[in-house]
Amino acid sequence: MTLHEGLRVTLAADLALTGPVVSEGEDVGGFLALGAGTAGTVERVDEHRPQSTEDVREYERLKSLLDSFGHQMPPESRRQLEEKVGALEPAWTAFQEQRPRVTVRVRFDNGFVLDGVREELFTST
Repeated sequence: MTLHEGLRVTLAADLALTGPVVSEGEDVGGFLALGAGTAGTVERVDEHRPQSTEDVREYERLKSLLDSFGHQMPPESRRQLEEKVGALEPAWTAFQEQRPRVTVRVRFDNGFVLDGVREELFTST
Protein backbone atom coordinates (compact mmCIF):
# COMPACT_ATOMS: atom_id res chain seq x y z
CA MET A 1 0.00 0.00 0.00
CA THR A 2 1.26 3.47 -0.78
CA LEU A 3 0.33 6.18 1.68
CA HIS A 4 0.07 9.86 0.80
CA GLU A 5 -0.58 13.10 2.63
CA GLY A 6 -4.21 13.60 3.61
CA LEU A 7 -5.09 9.90 3.48
CA ARG A 8 -7.27 8.58 6.32
CA VAL A 9 -5.65 5.56 7.99
CA THR A 10 -6.10 3.27 10.97
CA LEU A 11 -3.57 1.36 13.00
CA ALA A 12 -3.37 -2.21 11.74
CA ALA A 13 -2.36 -3.63 15.15
CA ASP A 14 -2.11 -2.59 18.78
CA LEU A 15 0.88 -0.34 19.34
CA ALA A 16 2.68 0.05 22.66
CA LEU A 17 5.22 2.82 23.15
CA THR A 18 7.49 2.77 26.17
CA GLY A 19 10.03 5.18 27.57
CA PRO A 20 10.08 8.37 29.57
CA VAL A 21 7.42 10.98 28.94
CA VAL A 22 8.66 14.40 30.02
CA SER A 23 6.50 17.40 30.86
CA GLU A 24 8.08 20.63 32.10
CA GLY A 25 11.38 18.83 32.78
CA GLU A 26 9.85 16.09 34.92
CA ASP A 27 9.16 12.43 34.06
CA VAL A 28 5.41 11.95 34.22
CA GLY A 29 4.90 8.55 32.63
CA GLY A 30 6.40 5.78 30.66
CA PHE A 31 3.86 3.83 28.62
CA LEU A 32 1.35 4.65 25.90
CA ALA A 33 -0.88 2.15 24.13
CA LEU A 34 -2.84 2.84 20.97
CA GLY A 35 -5.33 0.18 19.95
CA ALA A 36 -5.72 -1.33 16.51
CA GLY A 37 -8.28 0.65 14.55
CA THR A 38 -7.27 4.03 15.98
CA ALA A 39 -7.96 6.45 13.13
CA GLY A 40 -5.97 9.42 11.92
CA THR A 41 -4.71 11.35 8.91
CA VAL A 42 -1.32 11.09 7.21
CA GLU A 43 0.45 14.45 7.50
CA ARG A 44 3.77 13.56 5.89
CA VAL A 45 5.36 10.70 3.97
CA ASP A 46 9.15 10.28 3.89
CA GLU A 47 10.95 7.91 1.55
CA HIS A 48 14.35 6.68 2.68
CA ARG A 49 16.43 5.34 -0.18
CA PRO A 50 19.09 2.74 0.61
CA GLN A 51 22.63 4.09 0.74
CA SER A 52 24.89 2.94 -2.05
CA THR A 53 28.06 1.12 -1.09
CA GLU A 54 31.55 1.68 -2.48
CA ASP A 55 31.07 -1.36 -4.76
CA VAL A 56 27.83 0.09 -6.14
CA ARG A 57 29.42 3.45 -6.86
CA GLU A 58 32.41 1.75 -8.49
CA TYR A 59 30.09 -0.39 -10.63
CA GLU A 60 28.23 2.72 -11.81
CA ARG A 61 31.49 4.49 -12.63
CA LEU A 62 33.06 1.57 -14.51
CA LYS A 63 29.84 0.64 -16.33
CA SER A 64 29.47 4.23 -17.53
CA LEU A 65 33.08 4.19 -18.70
CA LEU A 66 32.54 0.90 -20.51
CA ASP A 67 29.30 2.05 -22.15
CA SER A 68 30.74 5.40 -23.24
CA PHE A 69 34.25 4.48 -24.33
CA GLY A 70 34.46 0.69 -24.46
CA HIS A 71 34.18 0.59 -28.23
CA GLN A 72 37.31 2.80 -28.48
CA MET A 73 39.43 0.80 -26.04
CA PRO A 74 42.11 -1.69 -26.97
CA PRO A 75 40.67 -5.25 -26.74
CA GLU A 76 42.69 -6.24 -23.65
CA SER A 77 41.74 -3.08 -21.73
CA ARG A 78 38.09 -3.57 -22.65
CA ARG A 79 38.23 -7.21 -21.51
CA GLN A 80 39.73 -6.20 -18.14
CA LEU A 81 37.09 -3.52 -17.67
CA GLU A 82 34.32 -5.98 -18.54
CA GLU A 83 35.70 -8.40 -15.93
CA LYS A 84 35.74 -5.69 -13.25
CA VAL A 85 32.17 -4.68 -14.12
CA GLY A 86 31.10 -8.35 -14.03
CA ALA A 87 32.69 -8.85 -10.61
CA LEU A 88 30.79 -5.86 -9.21
CA GLU A 89 27.46 -6.75 -10.81
CA PRO A 90 26.14 -8.82 -7.83
CA ALA A 91 26.49 -5.77 -5.54
CA TRP A 92 24.67 -3.64 -8.13
CA THR A 93 21.88 -6.19 -8.52
CA ALA A 94 21.42 -6.46 -4.74
CA PHE A 95 21.27 -2.66 -4.47
CA GLN A 96 18.65 -2.44 -7.24
CA GLU A 97 16.46 -5.03 -5.48
CA GLN A 98 16.32 -3.06 -2.22
CA ARG A 99 13.04 -1.28 -1.70
CA PRO A 100 12.97 2.21 -0.26
CA ARG A 101 11.79 2.36 3.35
CA VAL A 102 8.78 4.62 3.81
CA THR A 103 7.94 6.31 7.10
CA VAL A 104 4.97 8.50 7.90
CA ARG A 105 3.72 11.11 10.33
CA VAL A 106 0.11 10.49 11.36
CA ARG A 107 -2.09 12.76 13.47
CA PHE A 108 -4.70 10.63 15.22
CA ASP A 109 -8.22 11.87 15.82
CA ASN A 110 -7.52 11.82 19.57
CA GLY A 111 -4.74 14.40 19.09
CA PHE A 112 -1.73 12.11 19.35
CA VAL A 113 0.94 12.36 16.67
CA LEU A 114 3.06 9.42 15.64
CA ASP A 115 6.08 10.37 13.54
CA GLY A 116 8.78 8.38 11.76
CA VAL A 117 6.96 5.04 11.77
CA ARG A 118 6.88 2.52 8.95
CA GLU A 119 3.90 2.68 6.65
CA GLU A 120 3.20 -1.03 7.22
CA LEU A 121 1.65 -0.16 10.61
CA PHE A 122 -1.37 1.41 8.88
CA THR A 123 -4.25 0.48 6.64
CA SER A 124 -6.23 2.98 4.60
CA THR A 125 -9.87 3.57 5.51
